[in-house]
Amino acid sequence: MITRRKFLTTSAIFGTSLVVRPWDLAFSSGSTAGSLTDPLLQSRRGETLITILHTNDTHSQIDPLPPNDALYPGKGGVARRATLVQRVRKENPNTLLIDAGDVFQGTPYFNFYKGEVEYKAMSEIGYDVGTLGNHEFDNGVEGLAGAMQFAKFDLVSANYDVRGTPLESKVKQYVVREIKGVRIGLFGLGISPVGLITPANFKGVTYRDPVVAGREVVKILRETERCTMVIAMTHLGYYTEPRDGAIGDSQVAAQVDGIDFIAGGHTHTFMEKPVSVKQPSGQETLIFQVGKSGIYVGRVDFVIRRGNIVAAAGRLLDLRDESLV
Repeated sequence: MITRRKFLTTSAIFGTSLVVRPWDLAFSSGSTAGSLTDPLLQSRRGETLITILHTNDTHSQIDPLPPNDALYPGKGGVARRATLVQRVRKENPNTLLIDAGDVFQGTPYFNFYKGEVEYKAMSEIGYDVGTLGNHEFDNGVEGLAGAMQFAKFDLVSANYDVRGTPLESKVKQYVVREIKGVRIGLFGLGISPVGLITPANFKGVTYRDPVVAGREVVKILRETERCTMVIAMTHLGYYTEPRDGAIGDSQVAAQVDGIDFIAGGHTHTFMEKPVSVKQPSGQETLIFQVGKSGIYVGRVDFVIRRGNIVAAAGRLLDLRDESLV
């Protein structure tokens, strides 16, 4: 549980000085691909530096976007992402790579190969955990189950009840990873299928309220699994002013105690830096979403001391850098 955080306003990675303010929270904005580790955010004796890399809504973008793309020419591509992840893990082996859903749909790779290419690529890159977006169901429950045979990483969802379906043995409610004695609980939350997923393609899967499901799984992770950190991968969307009662990342964070970090997806929101939302207890949940198509990778670093998060810093990593080819 987060009981104390230090604010890293700017980092040497951007050629400026580091400012530390206890009891405050914010994050560096901007993007980089060359220098990956902030040399001033290093764990000291008795501390552990945990790095979380995350993507969302990659939408079958295996190749970089074309050079004539109007907004993001030449960005992205799984080869660059793989190189980036390798560099980060070399600098900090205590790194998890996670995804917030909508891996499928968007290019002919999905049309022809039905998810095989996407999950194989993610497995080769070294993803640890992912969750399900609405487009994962574009070929139905059986199609998704078939594609999952190529995923050599865990897929989690706490509010999609898949019991009695072909997904039952393939989708977990949560997973726990232990890194240097730090237990990290990871779970997923998916969006309501109404109006987004053809009922036949969601057959047998029951949607549950993400706030209710979130509270239940966090309680398990904190009390039974005794996790130091709890991370949610959500395919709910980011809404500062939700319409029609929409439940997005901010709304979950404001109603569920105990989530340290939400790696979000669905709304393709390009956030320059993580934001913070107060939980009912007064603690804070960090939220970060990095657009779509694998153009950026999000990075958030946490320093753990005596079972508490004592410092954090987050930023975008740009996948246009030619050195990543």
